[in-house]
Amino acid sequence: MVETKRAPSLQPQLTTELVTNVAGSPVDVSVVIPCLNEANSLGICVEKAQKAFADAGLRGEVVVADNGSTDGSIDIAEKHGARVIPVAQRGYGSALKAGIRAARGAFIVMGDADDSYDFGDVPRFVEKWREGNEVVMGNRFAGEIKPGAMPWHHKYIGNPGLTALLNLFFHSGIGDTHCGMRGFTREVFERMDLRSSGMEFASEFVIKAAQIGAKTSEIPITLWKDKRGRPPHLKSFRDGWRHTRFMLLYAPNWLFILPGGLLMAAGLFLTCWLLPGPRKIPRNVVLDVHTMIFGVIFTLMGAQILAIGAFAKVFSYAERFDRNTVSLKRILKRVTFESGLLLGGALFVGGLAGCSYIVWKWAASGFGPLQQVREVLFWSMWLFLGVQIIFSSFFLSMLGISRGTYIGDYDLSPRDREAAESPRQGKAAAK
Repeated sequence: MVETKRAPSLQPQLTTELVTNVAGSPVDVSVVIPCLNEANSLGICVEKAQKAFADAGLRGEVVVADNGSTDGSIDIAEKHGARVIPVAQRGYGSALKAGIRAARGAFIVMGDADDSYDFGDVPRFVEKWREGNEVVMGNRFAGEIKPGAMPWHHKYIGNPGLTALLNLFFHSGIGDTHCGMRGFTREVFERMDLRSSGMEFASEFVIKAAQIGAKTSEIPITLWKDKRGRPPHLKSFRDGWRHTRFMLLYAPNWLFILPGGLLMAAGLFLTCWLLPGPRKIPRNVVLDVHTMIFGVIFTLMGAQILAIGAFAKVFSYAERFDRNTVSLKRILKRVTFESGLLLGGALFVGGLAGCSYIVWKWAASGFGPLQQVREVLFWSMWLFLGVQIIFSSFFLSMLGISRGTYIGDYDLSPRDREAAESPRQGKAAAK
């Protein structure tokens, strides 16, 4: 390797022991390759990366994160000058996370071991890093996809569909969110706090980069037909569903809040619209009390889905899955447990009062035919909503236990949190 001037630092925050230990490393760039039985192509990938280092004058290393190969891949990697990191926990994400943590470079480029990505492009990723980018994504669709390199359903359905879905949910602005070749700084990787052990790693990486506001760029790259000589580890429909499921779990607004809100709004409209009496719509169709029953059901079902969305929002925020500021989070930060109880209690009491009045009138008439079915449905709906809100408030408070609001000071350090709680404790003692 030819040594040249060190690549410029992006002012990394040396907040962990891992980053501190790497700070004095003589390596600028680490290429990390996950591997599971890639003997046919691994040596080619390592050679291309080493040659790219030499041609560009980079101080680099190749780290192979081996996930239990039994075909001689480890010996091939070491023979070609790579550093092999054994990874016991199976999975694409597990291998990459272990390899990245073991890497010594300030900038890291990851890519597959099947020679479908050209590691001769590493200097292009480094150039974008030197321009100040924290994440550099490869884009196969802006570059070239060689014949036979990607199945048609991946090229025209899977990858474009998953990319569109991820951009819709998380506004990443990336044109090829599941490209397997990407570069990033060590500091931004630590801030992402990635959790996935499987193929979902690719989605989580882009989602977290968007959430923390990492400066991101893309470069067009070429996808080549792989040289693995065996069936791929990737299973199209299974892994496609896993990516979709993962994105939905990371997007409670889309999974719960939007459908729940629409369902509740439709139910409230039907219930209130039909409260005065039957309604006639075109083609002489009459909507009556039976439709109003469905309106009540829609309202209660929507409220339940909204409550689950609130639970998911608090949980994801507490577990650091959700970092971007959205309206629901602002509400949950400001609304106290007592506010939820008051709202639920008011709806319950109002609904109970309405139902009690109807029962009183029914009893006064000698319990004859009940004519106020619409009123019963209307006031029962508010009574049930009140009960839902009361118990949902208790569960939200359990998720945010020992905090004044549903979403407390999770983003503060223990010292700052203690300082924030001291004035509250002082006021409570004074009372």
